[in-house]
Amino acid sequence: MESMGELKRTHKCNELTTAHVGDEVILMGWVLRRRDHGGVIFIDLRDRMGITQVVFNPELNAEVHGKAHGLRSEWVLAIRGTVTARPDGMVNEKLATGGIEIMVNELRILNKSKTPPFSLDDDTEVSDNLRLQYRYLDLRRPGMADNLIMRHKAAQAIRTYLNGEDFLEIETPMLTRSTPEGARDYLVPSRVNAGKFYALPQSPQLFKQLLMVAGMDRYYQITKCFRDEDLRADRQPEFTQIDMELSFIDEEDIYRIGEELMTSLFKATLNREISTPFPRMTYAESMRRFGCDRPDTRFGLELTDLSSIVKDASFKVFRAVVEQGGVVKAINAKGCATFSRKDLDKLTEYAGNYGAKGLAWVKMKADGEWQSPIAKFFKDEERAEMTAALDASEGDLLLFQADEPGVVNQVLSEIRLELGRRLGLMAADEFDFLWVTDFPLVEYDADAKRYTAIHHPFTLPTEADIPLLDTDPGKVNSRAYDMVLNGSEIGGGSLRIHQRELQDKVFKALGISEEEANDKFGFLLNALELGAPPHGGMAFGFDRLMMMLLGKDTIRDVIAFPKTQKAACPLTDAPAGVNRKQLTELYLRPDWEDVKG
Repeated sequence: MESMGELKRTHKCNELTTAHVGDEVILMGWVLRRRDHGGVIFIDLRDRMGITQVVFNPELNAEVHGKAHGLRSEWVLAIRGTVTARPDGMVNEKLATGGIEIMVNELRILNKSKTPPFSLDDDTEVSDNLRLQYRYLDLRRPGMADNLIMRHKAAQAIRTYLNGEDFLEIETPMLTRSTPEGARDYLVPSRVNAGKFYALPQSPQLFKQLLMVAGMDRYYQITKCFRDEDLRADRQPEFTQIDMELSFIDEEDIYRIGEELMTSLFKATLNREISTPFPRMTYAESMRRFGCDRPDTRFGLELTDLSSIVKDASFKVFRAVVEQGGVVKAINAKGCATFSRKDLDKLTEYAGNYGAKGLAWVKMKADGEWQSPIAKFFKDEERAEMTAALDASEGDLLLFQADEPGVVNQVLSEIRLELGRRLGLMAADEFDFLWVTDFPLVEYDADAKRYTAIHHPFTLPTEADIPLLDTDPGKVNSRAYDMVLNGSEIGGGSLRIHQRELQDKVFKALGISEEEANDKFGFLLNALELGAPPHGGMAFGFDRLMMMLLGKDTIRDVIAFPKTQKAACPLTDAPAGVNRKQLTELYLRPDWEDVKG
């Protein structure tokens, strides 16, 4: 291999235009493509910035041309040459450098490459495992490089905005105490404290509250968080969070900052103007209209509660559900009466994935006539009343679900989204933001036979509901809020409890004993007694946000070195076994099968 020697790169591969014609330049990069056209060799030279076409002509330099015959994909080159305008009819309008090419008079091969395991063109289909195994090659692909460049721009825009709002960027510990209140912690054994463990943080929640007690007033960081949970397309075991906390504020301050942060981010990355203020919807309204707390508001197909209509209906199935405390809801899929029986069977099968025991349907015909297996079970006036409630007309498809409220809401929420996808109602270039507010403070866990926090146990209850903590915690609302974008929760937070007495009361409602509270959260409880100010904050999922900004289907495409859905890294073969000495130093038992000798 040759060295760069006295060669020094003068330009990157996206910079040269017709304004540089006649200049001598030095470029360095990788061979993307090689084409031999009747003796003249063309190379597309690529770096992370872009592509430049370089030309080896035997009439200009026969020695260099002969050397170029051996060039192959992904070899690393340095070239010196003269910028020349491309001939008429040969301009490539798709490239920033498409008006020029470099006539090469010096070539140095800085490194060779074996044949890559896959083509690095963006349009080449490659399995996810192979992409992750050779991630450093995958990231050479222009599309993947663009994703990371956009992620960098986004991070800079976030920092610029928050710095301008007097926030301080402060780091919090990666090795902390295990306080399991949600997903499983990733545990780290301590060598110097036998039998004890650190935990990697699921979020910086406790530390950012302590920073408010410390008087830091406005804090943020773009930080790694860790959760040992089942994975999916928008979830990773380690993920990045835009975290912030503020003192002496209320919800309106959070809404303003959250909205301005998003408008700054979308302007800096996509040059898109985002309309503010964002609409707001209570949790109760969201569940009633959409069956979930993160509705996609780009389209309608809202849920309608028919329970009051069918509670005395002649159709026993619906009537019995309501009598047993369940609900009956329906969706009017406008214009979908053309769905075939096969379409409806597939929709019913899809509903079964979310707990549905079936899916009743009605096709609307002329004059309000119902075509359906269940039509005969209703009186004319009952059908008319439901038709009116659903604003149904000829050509519509009505989809019914009857069960306990949780099942009905989930099934119809997912059916709604599936219809949105099938009918093309989710415009990819549309960004619909929404605040969901007034969440319940707790929910009852039937398995654990106790209440658990909807967000976390430090969320501030609504003041008027505080007396209910002692008598009926399930009716207590909180001062929590989520930011939703196109049906995905991209951020959430709350005002926090800043008084010890109220925190003790919430712990009691959650079934957390005084001993357990002091053991897990004693350091925070002590801080609340030493002048803690009123405070609150929120956190955004940076990876998920980038996925949506870039229109990707998985957050793996916006993370440099992600894990698979089994939390494994094909590149480094992690997780992996360790040797016995390492385990014994950590006071762990060295008797697992994959432990090395």
